[in-house]
Amino acid sequence: MFVFGNLISAVAGVLDIVLSIYMWIVIISALITWVNPDPYNPIVRFLYSVTEPVFAFVRRTLPIPAMGIDFTPIIVLLAIVFLQQFLVKTLHQIALSFH
Repeated sequence: MFVFGNLISAVAGVLDIVLSIYMWIVIISALITWVNPDPYNPIVRFLYSVTEPVFAFVRRTLPIPAMGIDFTPIIVLLAIVFLQQFLVKTLHQIALSFH
């Protein structure tokens, strides 16, 4: 059963890395909106294509009154931190129980 525990531990580690990378992508995407980016820039297009589906889902799910400030990136960052603190740690503890 230790092989299954190692598999779960590896999945938890990869998930943690993916969530950390996505957190930085969300932060960069939020910061880039403060300036007037070129919409044809490949980096801006990549950031938009990666973050906008998640932002649109949050905007549809949690209708926050528009006051000129978009709180969607903050909500997404809080969800990422929650997943890192709850899901990743839980997967690591499950993996330890198989050793």
